[in-house]
Amino acid sequence: MRKQVAWRDVVPHSDTPVSAVCDGFVCFAHGAAGRGPQRQSRLLTAYDDVRREAATGADLTADLLARWNRIVRGVPVVAFRRAPAYAKNGRERYGLHADTEHRFAFCLAEATDQETPVTARAARAYLDVAFYHPYDDGNARLAGLVLQFVLLSGNVELHEVTPILTTVRRADDAEGAADLIRLVHGIAAATHRRWLRANK
Repeated sequence: MRKQVAWRDVVPHSDTPVSAVCDGFVCFAHGAAGRGPQRQSRLLTAYDDVRREAATGADLTADLLARWNRIVRGVPVVAFRRAPAYAKNGRERYGLHADTEHRFAFCLAEATDQETPVTARAARAYLDVAFYHPYDDGNARLAGLVLQFVLLSGNVELHEVTPILTTVRRADDAEGAADLIRLVHGIAAATHRRWLRANK
């Protein structure tokens, strides 16, 4: 599916920076993503680290993802999965080949492709994590953090992320991927308009 999406052409480049009146990811973490105070605390701790790394201009690397996955899971060590992974009650299978981890790292490196609009890069990175499914657990939370990292690295904040992070997506749905790009881009535009109204 990844090669079937015209990532550079679905939406135009955003006017940046985009500032939010409120942080949509924090609101999400306090709401639907909570599932208990410890899980919520770990997610917000990882998000603090995401914001710090984005502010420094860090690249999106496997080492960063491993750190965020350790934080959200509350475990000392994580490693790229060593077997096929399953999702959606077994309806989707994510295979494992000799070069899977290498191909995933290459996909992460594309998050800095300035020819592709930042909202499209963020959507693509989100789907990369969701469908490469690099770890045994915590991939959905990690995908949301990666989306935020790419956006924040491109000076884009969102006032709302729940529609992005709660919609079930299929690994074989290229049009669904394009719709995700449009959704991220649309929320970024709405965030900017809301900020302008609040700061008149």
